[in-house]
Amino acid sequence: MAWLPRMRRPLLAQRPWWSPGGAPGAFKADLIAGLTGAILVVPQGIAYALLAGLPPQYGLYTAVIPTLLAALFGDSRQMVSGPTAALSIALFATLAPLAEAGSEAFIALALTLTLLTGLFQLLLGVARLGGLVALVSHSVVVGFTAGAALIIAASQLPAALGLTRDQAEVLLDGGADLLAGLGAIRPGAALIAVVTLGLCLACRRWRPRWPAMPLALLLATLLAQAIDPGGEQIPRIAAVPAGLPPLVLPQLSLESFSLLAPGAIALGLLGLVEAAAISRALASRSGQRIDANREFIGQGLSNLGGAFFSAYVSSGSFTRSGLNASAGARTSRAAMLAALLLVPMLLLATPWLRFIPTAAIAGLLLLVAINLIDRRAIAEALRAGKNELSVLLITFVGTLLLALEVAILLGVLTSLALYLRRTTRPPVVPAALHQAPAALHEPLDEATCDVVRIDGSLYFGACDSVARRLDAFERPNLVILAAGINFIDLSGIHLLERQARRCRERGGRLYLAWAKPDVLARLRQAGLVDDVRHPDTPTAITI
Repeated sequence: MAWLPRMRRPLLAQRPWWSPGGAPGAFKADLIAGLTGAILVVPQGIAYALLAGLPPQYGLYTAVIPTLLAALFGDSRQMVSGPTAALSIALFATLAPLAEAGSEAFIALALTLTLLTGLFQLLLGVARLGGLVALVSHSVVVGFTAGAALIIAASQLPAALGLTRDQAEVLLDGGADLLAGLGAIRPGAALIAVVTLGLCLACRRWRPRWPAMPLALLLATLLAQAIDPGGEQIPRIAAVPAGLPPLVLPQLSLESFSLLAPGAIALGLLGLVEAAAISRALASRSGQRIDANREFIGQGLSNLGGAFFSAYVSSGSFTRSGLNASAGARTSRAAMLAALLLVPMLLLATPWLRFIPTAAIAGLLLLVAINLIDRRAIAEALRAGKNELSVLLITFVGTLLLALEVAILLGVLTSLALYLRRTTRPPVVPAALHQAPAALHEPLDEATCDVVRIDGSLYFGACDSVARRLDAFERPNLVILAAGINFIDLSGIHLLERQARRCRERGGRLYLAWAKPDVLARLRQAGLVDDVRHPDTPTAITI
């Protein structure tokens, strides 16, 4: 088993979820947090499943087995996995061109996509590629989630206004049929959506510790029953069948693999980015050190196993993880208890879910859309400069206009291109002789010496840009302040050889000051310096 990655501790090294060990009161705190999470996930899971184009029970199924597996094999003590808004809209965007939402074909594709996503994530974890999520920059995530927020809002407006899809299209088209579209709006449904959204915002403003979503959903359901008991003006969600998540066998074939593999990679990366961001944020508060490879394995197994229990793609949930930490969760038992406490609700409470109005679910999802737009991160991107803003805008527009995997890939490629553009043009800044080491002040003078500072690595991509700027200096001696050179490759060595030769032809020398030990070691291997001296000692390049 040498191919398995080395972990700081083996899988399942945490105490079993039923063990009362740990700090005093830890099990009680985990139990309370787990119960709170189980209550919250009912409306959230239903809403996210509808957002993904799946029947509502699939959102609840995704909060059982995947949550258990992620908590059991993952590394974060407080993160809770399950259905998420971003992955739900991503799954819908991936599969909508292939099958009708809610159909048997759509469900089968969703389970197969989940299996492939879990397999991809598991392979990344086993291969110790936890650092791969670093390629998906923060600006890419912010741009994608902002685009997803607009897609969520647009997809839920018909339900919030009580419109059918055809009526919503008439309303959006405008023109002569605009009045007809406005006339089709059901005031009762719109009222329910506004009340649900307003109650959630009020709880967040004045009672942040209250379970806002369940309370708003309960009050909206009671109001809908009082206004329209028969459901003629305020539509209700479809009946949710009672029972445990059914066992299924995802349909995996060469055709489905080639069809769904690009989407699985995109969803897998997005899910891992979500999980990594949440686990890091929670760990920074609790002091835990996160093993990214172990977390990758946990997320991969949760999706891989969940696909056989009617669950769709899952990851760490911002809402449930934050609530879990706020409720006092100490260990991963809280997430496991949340999943286990959901089981009796699936068996006993699901018949009552048919009274929930679809407009209330739409109101919750509109709140999700509002929360997905990270205004602070967007403001930071504006202040950070045009590069970060460009990545954000390209990903945002791509999310609205292109396929999901294309939008994310476009954002990643833009980030890499801008990074390469910066590294291939490292600053070459003129300096004064008094900024060089004192050992050079006596043998050199301002009239015969140029001093420059290079702030960047000398590798093949940067050498041409650096050489053009160094060629502009004509004095016999050239001093390079090399504290900012972290790495040098063979092309960089050839560049220094060429500059040293030019200085020798003018009767001077090339000096390297404050070079890092690794850089000096490479120069010694190349025969350009006699020995590796202290980095504070100026080194003359010998030709």
